[in-house]
Amino acid sequence: MSRTRTGTRTGPATARAERRAERRARADYTGGVYGSMLAASVVVGAGSLGSFPRVELVLLLFLTGVVFWIGHVHAQLFGARLTQQAPDRRLVWNVCRDEWPIVKAAVPPAAAVAVSPLLGLDVRGALWLALSVAVAGQVGWSVAAARRAGASRRLMAVTASVNLLLGLLIIAVKIVLTH
Repeated sequence: MSRTRTGTRTGPATARAERRAERRARADYTGGVYGSMLAASVVVGAGSLGSFPRVELVLLLFLTGVVFWIGHVHAQLFGARLTQQAPDRRLVWNVCRDEWPIVKAAVPPAAAVAVSPLLGLDVRGALWLALSVAVAGQVGWSVAAARRAGASRRLMAVTASVNLLLGLLIIAVKIVLTH
């Protein structure tokens, strides 16, 4: 049994629930915004190379997210974190978990590509669907981050607008590259 800040006793399940709630409160969604932008860029790059088989694009989206996740974990562990504390299993796990939204952000665009044949889309249509899903994810992650931070509705609208503009810039790059 442990004691809370108010001195009441809690069991292991309560303590775990409190730790999970605390982690959710500290959650940082910037990795999701970054991962969505990365996914959109991958779709644009793949689409500019010509016809791209769907399975390869799904793998490219997911594996690019994983590689960038590993890069971010490495940067966190061997950058600022090491100067503050020695790495241990818990620190490594926490950094891996904190950076996981980069990979999670690749899943919706990859899923869009995977289901695109069911929607009757050709490869070009699948690319546009994946790009749209990635941009929508980018906006969604940014609003979630602002909301979690306690931002006003106005600030949430600003962050959504900025991220939509960034997404539209990525779409503009796709249009320029394919025409």
